[in-house]
Amino acid sequence: MVETNGKKCLWREPKYILILLGILLLAGIVIVAILRDRIVNQPNWQVSVTGRGTVSYEPDVAIITMGVQVDKVNKADQALTQLNEKINNVIKAVEEVGVTKENIKTQNYSLYPQYDWINNVQTPGGYTASQLLMVKVTNLSVNKDLVSQVIAAATKAGVNQIQGVSFDSSNIEDLKQEARLKAIADAKKKAGSIASNLGVRLGKVIGWWENPVTLPGMPYYNEMGGYGGGGNSTPSVPSGNQEIIMDVSINYEVK
Repeated sequence: MVETNGKKCLWREPKYILILLGILLLAGIVIVAILRDRIVNQPNWQVSVTGRGTVSYEPDVAIITMGVQVDKVNKADQALTQLNEKINNVIKAVEEVGVTKENIKTQNYSLYPQYDWINNVQTPGGYTASQLLMVKVTNLSVNKDLVSQVIAAATKAGVNQIQGVSFDSSNIEDLKQEARLKAIADAKKKAGSIASNLGVRLGKVIGWWENPVTLPGMPYYNEMGGYGGGGNSTPSVPSGNQEIIMDVSINYEVK
């Protein structure tokens, strides 16, 4: 304890000086922590806006899945021989309509035995052989009836299975990008309107993602439950107009 002018000064004693320094140090730590929290972990105010872009187009490409099946042929090699003859005729007919050889490929090829039940006894019933082809038809913008012509020629040549027809575009990626840019423009327009009505300002973009809503689909063409009759009638397979719909969500920082 120190006396000054006859008075005791407790604050000059070492232990009280250490206590005071400890209090000041603790206060400094608390202040720094508060400032750091406000600077580094500032509340992240955000708003998310979704825009939609739609692009219509007329398909210029089609994929036809069709084939031949032969049933209950006595021997396996005979079944394959019949199948190969019919498939070769189909390929020749399709090429004559205007499809190139590069656009014809096999999707499935199978051979398996069949069995019949006679008097509760399983007996061999022959062999079934089948082959499915994927035929790509292009230049539909030049000849809109080409798909119908290919199907008619193929069924006349021996096709008795048609699994489906899908339509597409040769510049599908450009169409997707067009729909994406429209969606972004729509989202930005909505964001500006929302901010104006709320009386806030939008800052930088802090996140975004896209969601394809509708992409080129697969309109289904089916003849007699998937088995054609091999007649001379020309089918009607219109491609119509297709749509690509893209949603884009954008996250903005709110100032």
